[in-house]
Amino acid sequence: MVQLQTTAEGIPVILLKEGTRQSRGRDAQRNNISAAKLIAEIISTSLGPRGMDKMLVDSLGDITITNDGATILKEIDVQHPAAKMMVEVAKATDSEVGDGTTSAVVMAGALLEKAESLIDNEIHPVIIADGYKKASRKASEILLEIAQKVNVDDRSTLEKIAKTAMQTKLVSIEATDLSKLVVDACLAIREEKNGECKIKIDNIKVEKKAGGSVSDSQIVNGIVLDKEVVHSGMPKKIENAKIALISAPLEIEKTEFEAKINISDPNQIKSFMDEEDKILRDMVEKIKSANANVVLCQKGIDDIVQHYLAKADILTVRRIKESDMSKLAKATGGRIVGNVNDLSEKDLGLAQNVEEKQIENDNWVFIEGCKNPKAVTVLIRGGSQRVIDEAERSIHDALMVVKDVVERPLMLVGGGAPEAYVAVKLRTWSQSLSGREQLAVEKFAEALESIPLALARNAGMNPIDAITQLRAKQSAGEKYTGIDVINGTVGNIAKLDVLEPLKVKEQVIKSATETANMILRIDNVVAVSKSAPPQGMPPGGGMGEY
Repeated sequence: MVQLQTTAEGIPVILLKEGTRQSRGRDAQRNNISAAKLIAEIISTSLGPRGMDKMLVDSLGDITITNDGATILKEIDVQHPAAKMMVEVAKATDSEVGDGTTSAVVMAGALLEKAESLIDNEIHPVIIADGYKKASRKASEILLEIAQKVNVDDRSTLEKIAKTAMQTKLVSIEATDLSKLVVDACLAIREEKNGECKIKIDNIKVEKKAGGSVSDSQIVNGIVLDKEVVHSGMPKKIENAKIALISAPLEIEKTEFEAKINISDPNQIKSFMDEEDKILRDMVEKIKSANANVVLCQKGIDDIVQHYLAKADILTVRRIKESDMSKLAKATGGRIVGNVNDLSEKDLGLAQNVEEKQIENDNWVFIEGCKNPKAVTVLIRGGSQRVIDEAERSIHDALMVVKDVVERPLMLVGGGAPEAYVAVKLRTWSQSLSGREQLAVEKFAEALESIPLALARNAGMNPIDAITQLRAKQSAGEKYTGIDVINGTVGNIAKLDVLEPLKVKEQVIKSATETANMILRIDNVVAVSKSAPPQGMPPGGGMGEY
């Protein structure tokens, strides 16, 4: 509680608003560390191929089933400020590298847990934070030494990396098939500039539809639109499509100002209607003269225009999202036109086939067979909505890890082997440090081992036996030794094709260290309560009248 201070005359000094709670020093640190550890505990059981899923029910009763760290923390409504910082570490890792969110949270929790024992031994938190920072830098250097170069044209390696990311998810059984789709999608949109490869994940459209099984998922070399053909009289399939991409509405535009038309003669109505009809017919004539046989429109289309387009056998889709329009332009090589009068043949996009297909009860339009598609679609199928939602999250993680390794072609083996290797090296390196930072580096090495420890625990192994065996083998120089979760043993992970991008591991260590250091340096928490205004005071917070 806030301590009441008084002046020499005995007048109380009220510094903080009534109802404000304050905790300081050791209490504040313990409180924050406990909250962060609790978050790490919730998440740690989701780590690895034997990790369990969480069912999250929101206030509306919507259910999410996942073991994706970032999704779990996003869905649970965390109140404690230190716990919110742990949620942020998961979000940052997810947006930066797409995978490793659970590892980052588990490691941040372990770093804080180890720091607690040092604080109890009267070591200042800032010294611990400095030690952690040095250890983090050294850990990144050690990882770089053992990282293996990746040939970005080697499909099998990329598929193994994508498969590893999905092995821990609900779709692990179909991971082999899905990893092929993921690699196909990434390589299709890969761009090379100045000898560097770049992959823009936004150019991969992910559509999902319940029905079938996850293995029925497919990649479309083009775009799938969750829309149907606008008019029943239009063709449902066009081969060798010439596609007009129009962002303006195909209808009579209303004037921006208010206008009235006074008509005194019935013939004027007819000529007025005929004029409207002519404007709309001219729009269709313009599209026909450009030799387009498919029209994809971002806005609405007038009924009369639909009628004339149907008569001209032009397949038309309307109200397409802006993001989909830009993907269509990339996939078909067309140019988005803001005015029909500006449309010419060189603006048209090309595709082998545009067809309306029935998926379950809906009709969707497939634009397929684009020559050099710089945007593709992954169509996810699954037994239920929950399954395809989780499959979508898994595919996002897999796309991100392939992107990471293509943009920075270095990889490590998984199974906690790199963490165990770095821990051994850090212990040796800590001997060269003087002062109390040496203890912080040793604790950092222990925290790194929380990853293989959690993997062993989730696999039903004895965690103490597993970590002792792992340390012994790593100290003997077996740097690829880790936790073989599937077989429940400590073995050579390199033989299992469990591969992870170096970029992910580096980000996990950086994010976890920075978050732990931020929480460690807090020694005072002042929480203002949302108190109701005192009686007789207006709700707006004004003073009223005396």
